[in-house]
Amino acid sequence: MAFNDATDQVKFREQEEQSTKQRADLLKIKYLDSREITGIPLANGILTNEEMYESKMVPLYDKENGYTFGITIGTPQQMLRTLRDKFQDKNIEFLMISNAGFRELMLRFDPPEEVHYQDITVSQEGSSDNVREVSETLDGVRSDDILDYVIMQADKLGASDIHFETARSGVRVRFRLDGALHMIAVISHMKYRQLQQSIAVKANISTAAPDAQTGHLSQMIENEDGTVKTLNMRIETVPTLYGQDAVLRLFNMDPELLRLDNLGLSERERVPIDNVIAHPNGMVLMVGPTGSGKTTTLYSILQQLNDPTRKIITLEDPVEYGLDGMSQIPVYSREGDSFGNKLRAVMRLDPDVIMVGEIRDVDTARTALQASITGHLVLSTFHAGSAAEAFTRMIDMIGQNPILISAIKLIISQRLVRKLDDSTKQQYEPDEAVKKHIQDTLKDLPESIEKPDLTNIKLYRPGESEENPFGYKGRITVLEQLLITPEIQAMLRDPFNIPTSPQIELEARKQGMITMYQDGVLKALKGVTTLEEINRVI
Repeated sequence: MAFNDATDQVKFREQEEQSTKQRADLLKIKYLDSREITGIPLANGILTNEEMYESKMVPLYDKENGYTFGITIGTPQQMLRTLRDKFQDKNIEFLMISNAGFRELMLRFDPPEEVHYQDITVSQEGSSDNVREVSETLDGVRSDDILDYVIMQADKLGASDIHFETARSGVRVRFRLDGALHMIAVISHMKYRQLQQSIAVKANISTAAPDAQTGHLSQMIENEDGTVKTLNMRIETVPTLYGQDAVLRLFNMDPELLRLDNLGLSERERVPIDNVIAHPNGMVLMVGPTGSGKTTTLYSILQQLNDPTRKIITLEDPVEYGLDGMSQIPVYSREGDSFGNKLRAVMRLDPDVIMVGEIRDVDTARTALQASITGHLVLSTFHAGSAAEAFTRMIDMIGQNPILISAIKLIISQRLVRKLDDSTKQQYEPDEAVKKHIQDTLKDLPESIEKPDLTNIKLYRPGESEENPFGYKGRITVLEQLLITPEIQAMLRDPFNIPTSPQIELEARKQGMITMYQDGVLKALKGVTTLEEINRVI
């Protein structure tokens, strides 16, 4: 399903109106499309706002000899009898309106007041005072505003995900900031039900589904400079013992920032990528777990390739960022769609570059590899622990096929680690055991790499300030690049010896590869991140 843009909202509203009309016909009640009376004055003083909310109905017209009410499928029959008894001297008419129409009309009877809520702040872990204050703020946010407010605050803090986790005593709200989860608040189950209703309406999902669900929603966000952006989100829900847990993933990356130059790659890391993507065919694989930045790196490579001389097609589940200059095709895997089938179809469109969101099965792997040896540059992601492991897993999937395996030109395995805040970071001298560990890790660095001073080792730890209590600011990529050399291809062509991951990694290191852990340690020595952060992530 595509994102909930204006076109989708119009479509869903039309479906709801048609469904309401069918119900009205079955019940022998006249139907009214409330969109037709947008500018017409409504009757006032007949029912209180509380009565309208409770009975799911609104007074529409106050004519000289009678009243006309708009009722919904949720209006109790007893209320209709009560109104006829109350206004016996009037002609009473009931018209069926949709639930969406009822909500819109109620905004005219009960217009929302402009309310300003306090901004959410994040404190050091264990600060119960801040969590309590934010919890109280959320409890005071109006039910109509709570989802918009939480999303706006998450975006303002730069969060990548919002987690709602149900428990016996309440619902925990956590934001993922720079890759780490931070406790924000604990809200009541009653407040969470209001929030669920808002999510269900906007993302077109059910609050009572017995299975996991995926939905999409979007929200207009006003930046501090007054400009407005559309924030797209994917929502995943799953039923648990105490309710329905939900995670909202915020796709808040500005497409203009999706550039290789913005990834912070060194010249050593950048040259292999530029060399491989300069060729018209072959495959580049991005390897890493969910949240490791694979998609951002792939999109940045696509932007590097994006010019009028190339036809670029992407297959994605879902399409996370809309990019100009290329055809982006969604793959609905939950509805039986597959990357393999879509890939065979797009190859007939004569693309120069194809991005396959993920290689998940043998069919997609074979089709993608065949595309890469028949004049296409193919970019894709693959789940594996390291670059060498990706190779052995690919062999396990398709068998030892030298022709197909030779199509792979470069495998990049990466993780995202938190970056130290330069204004607060503190230098220190590690103990002898840590020094020995660092020396052993870096002793076999290729001669082409400038080695750091391993006799006078200094590391850095996060500091603290009022503006930044954590000492980290942003994230950087830690990666390893397995460039497929003739020596590695020779290993893969040996019919009597299928190489293991350690054997491939050993040969790659002989050819000049730096492992992901070595890359992380080098960046820790430069004060970009901490050794503890490298050990936590890798």
